[in-house]
Amino acid sequence: MKTTARFLVLLAACAGCIPALGQQAKNPVQLGDQYFAAGEYYTAANLYGQYLKPTGKQQTSTGFPLNIKGKRSIVSGSTSRSDIQYKQAESYRLANYWQEAAASYKECAEKDPSNHSDALYWYAVCQRSLGQYAAAEEALNQYLGMQGDGNHFNDAAQKELLTLAYIRQQLSRADSILIKTYKLDIPNSSEKGAFAPVHVGGNQFLISSTEADSIKVNGMNPNHSRLFYATLNNGKIETMSPMPIAAEASHHVGAAGISADGKHLYFSQWRKEKGQTVSSIYHSAKQDAGWSAPTLVSSVNIPGFNSKQPFCSSDGKFLFFASDRPGGAGSFDIWYAALNSDGTTAEPVNAGTQVNTTADEQAPYYHNSSTTLVFSSNGRLGMGGYDLYSAKGEGTSWKAPENLGHPVNSSRDDVYFLAKENSPLLSNAIFSSDRGAGCCLETYSVKKTAKNKHVSGILMDCKDNVPVTGAEVSLKDPLGKTWKTTTGTDGQYTFELGPTDSYQQWQLTINRVLYNESVSYLTVESTDETDLLTDKLRNADVCMEKTPEETPEEVLVIKAEDVVTVFFEFDKSELVGTALSKLDSIYTMMMDNPQITVQISGYTDGRGTEEYNKVLSEKRAKACAAYLTQKGIDSTRLRLVSFGACCPIEMELIDGRDNPDGRSRNRRALINVKKD
Repeated sequence: MKTTARFLVLLAACAGCIPALGQQAKNPVQLGDQYFAAGEYYTAANLYGQYLKPTGKQQTSTGFPLNIKGKRSIVSGSTSRSDIQYKQAESYRLANYWQEAAASYKECAEKDPSNHSDALYWYAVCQRSLGQYAAAEEALNQYLGMQGDGNHFNDAAQKELLTLAYIRQQLSRADSILIKTYKLDIPNSSEKGAFAPVHVGGNQFLISSTEADSIKVNGMNPNHSRLFYATLNNGKIETMSPMPIAAEASHHVGAAGISADGKHLYFSQWRKEKGQTVSSIYHSAKQDAGWSAPTLVSSVNIPGFNSKQPFCSSDGKFLFFASDRPGGAGSFDIWYAALNSDGTTAEPVNAGTQVNTTADEQAPYYHNSSTTLVFSSNGRLGMGGYDLYSAKGEGTSWKAPENLGHPVNSSRDDVYFLAKENSPLLSNAIFSSDRGAGCCLETYSVKKTAKNKHVSGILMDCKDNVPVTGAEVSLKDPLGKTWKTTTGTDGQYTFELGPTDSYQQWQLTINRVLYNESVSYLTVESTDETDLLTDKLRNADVCMEKTPEETPEEVLVIKAEDVVTVFFEFDKSELVGTALSKLDSIYTMMMDNPQITVQISGYTDGRGTEEYNKVLSEKRAKACAAYLTQKGIDSTRLRLVSFGACCPIEMELIDGRDNPDGRSRNRRALINVKKD
């Protein structure tokens, strides 16, 4: 189980909270107790180990690595060997050393089960964190089968069994093959941590890690979390340099957020105070010489409570953050506050109980282009520790959060999500996790291949409302790739498009003898996502109008008083389909009647600018004229006029909705025959 302090800076430090420890304790157990109380769990574990397995040369506390946990209480009781063994197990667990913790818990459970029955529960938690799910389940069932009043975690054990069942379900998901995750190549991240990246611009990011203080102070941990500038290229952080923020030497600087205009920086700053972690959000403004001295964000911070993990929305409107301030659902909640141009914020608003639980919700991120909030929670059914969840909506109105699933989530802590705007949420994102073998949170990349798309629709006769069978249906994407099929007896057509995320501006062209050509855009009315590998899209029904004056067996005969209409594809001026046969008939009539001339008028639909449509309609008129002159008609007998989007013959909007069939009828050229 993970503590909330870890998400602020990951690497906890004494920060002067236990000065001159060597004078206060005379043996490793007493010293270990004091380090445990200060949140220095790994150091405490090693000190307990010195008592349990003494060596000729005792190691000093300053030789131990940094810890990563916040303040926790320890089980009180006698100082028997089994008690100290349990203290060591607790210390390893809270320091996130799962293998060592599991071994210590197991020894406690085997040697002193009557006094430390809960060791079996924590052993199961460690095994789950290590991915040993069968061993974890066996230990949980054994724990729940034990009798006595010493079992404090029966409810938690039942929840762990549900977690294991959820893990098995996630590991068997068919769509997990679409998602690939890998750890970013960041120098020394396994020893120092590298987490909570925030995009600055281009391939530049801010990232949280640790560095050693330039001046060491006796009784103070010499390492503190700081912000670094980082350059990311091809999955590798190539350079990291400290960000010059005037933070106090004894404070830690954690996860940051930067305003959309790049002028305002918000970050977590925390310290140890009387053995407790105190975290606040600070603001710094961009200046010519760097960043201004940090100041508390007054509306966000409340004395006696914690606020942390700020994130600025890409539209520049809101600051999201996590806080245990009053008015929430319990513990840490997701909050947001409107951002002002000067960097100040309005009064914060709780995101509501659809997002927040009585447990912890942290590390908020908002994806503007998909109106999706992504956050971490340990209060919902998940894979263990903190899982990443997404919820569609805004303000206090959200749909039910969904677990991002395996392999994005793991049996450890998964936090600090960041994605590219105007792209699908998981197509190219990064997040932080402690699933690796390193000491702390590290940064991972996630890339999800788009699901296959199955598109279907129905073609009907506009007048009779009966299915049109045998029509040739063509679907073309913006890059020119084309799929073709034919409608069945029920008028249905289907396309298997393969993996794709976008189907905007995909053009549907339908031809059938005795019918006018239909050209429209794909308009998806509903999507069935129940299949994990293929989305089934339903296109809006399309109808075709009959052209009874033309049949495959008839030869078009044009009379002098006729007006002939030639239709064009969207944004095109090329002659296709029946346009050629119509112009051939015009040619024949003009050759038989040398005294007549024709006027060719070009038109467009209502899309595009007036200037653009004027040019396009002229191209359409010229295309008709060029065809006739190439066959031998004297150009002096042809008069060209371009009208642009003027004078539509069909409505292009019906009840506020686009009418693609109407637009296709307006993309035309009219050929008027005139006698001299």
